[in-house]
Amino acid sequence: MKTNVGVVFGGRSVENEISVVTANQMMHAMDPEKYNIIPIYITKSGKWYSGEALKNVDNYRDTKSLLAQCEEVYVRPVYGDTNLYRCNKGFFQKAVLAKLDVVVPALHGTNCEDGTFQGVMEFAGIPYAGCNTLASANGMDKITMKMILKECGIPVIDYCWFSDKEWFDRQEKVVENIEGKLGYPVIVKPANLGSSVGIKAAHNKEELLDAIENAIQFTNRIIIEKYVQKLKEVNCAVLGNYYDCQASVCEVPVRSGEILSYQDKYMNGGSKKSQGMQSTVREIPANLPEATTTFIQNAACETFRALSCDGVSRIDFIIDEATDEIFVNEINTIPGSLSFYLWEYSRINFSALVDKLIEIAIRRQQDANKKVVNYGDNIFSGKAVQGAKMGGKMGGKLGK
Repeated sequence: MKTNVGVVFGGRSVENEISVVTANQMMHAMDPEKYNIIPIYITKSGKWYSGEALKNVDNYRDTKSLLAQCEEVYVRPVYGDTNLYRCNKGFFQKAVLAKLDVVVPALHGTNCEDGTFQGVMEFAGIPYAGCNTLASANGMDKITMKMILKECGIPVIDYCWFSDKEWFDRQEKVVENIEGKLGYPVIVKPANLGSSVGIKAAHNKEELLDAIENAIQFTNRIIIEKYVQKLKEVNCAVLGNYYDCQASVCEVPVRSGEILSYQDKYMNGGSKKSQGMQSTVREIPANLPEATTTFIQNAACETFRALSCDGVSRIDFIIDEATDEIFVNEINTIPGSLSFYLWEYSRINFSALVDKLIEIAIRRQQDANKKVVNYGDNIFSGKAVQGAKMGGKMGGKLGK
């Protein structure tokens, strides 16, 4: 029998369209002899839809017409119910549209890649590919990620951070702290967005104020990093889980400006049609010394393990060519196009990559089902309740 795979994409995120590209590339790479592919698109307003028309990326030019060809759907937050339900059941239709054996998220950004969606899947007990709730949340938030990596001895660039409330209440103090700790130039980033959204370089106070005002419209936490002026960006993907993983070949994406922009990543250097991260101009495999490549691959795996990741992630590095220092810049727990172009050079084609992700997802759910999540005894019955009536003795008994 074929495996029913729900491919979930879109979402309430500024990266909605990029997610559509990732999902469509993935669905076309999946083996139809092995899988029943069930596309599930989450709109920018948060509604869920399913239908065959979602498999054609050209249909997204007219979203209203596209959704008219689809059915609105939902999942129930009941553990063990892995069904996908119709919101509006016809007279002769079943309430269940499909049973989901496994879900593969192709979501990007806020409310999607940050553990929010993953928590919904865990609550319902639906196996899903990629990082779990904790790893997704820590990987998405650049501040938390850097704190964890620094504690684990993995090199990260000097940084400081603040909240939007701090900025509104004591702006001058925040600027003073940035200038004192980092100086100029710096990079200003929203803490929990991807695809280079909201990121700007600042070379003086005026540019810093402008960059912060730009970033703060997207999030409530801002991270400021020391800007490496003579830098080389290198990416490396990791596949597996927190106890057994492998690194891909490395790549060097080509920038058109000071930072690798949204246009560099997704718009073919400015053209209208996007093919996701496949659009990026890149040097692959990266022309690096063997020792540098080995260091980056090892650091990528250590980052993957430190954050307890599963599935496939892409870890982005910065090399300071003035000092030859290497830093982890960030992790993408659901990288654009799943970094299939890196794995092809590592002799794992896109179809095999998706197979591996589904295999890891199902195995993780099987392992989770073996763990103890509750005790059979009811503390409100028998002696436990009697203890509660006697001046709080229940607490003492439970503690022994």
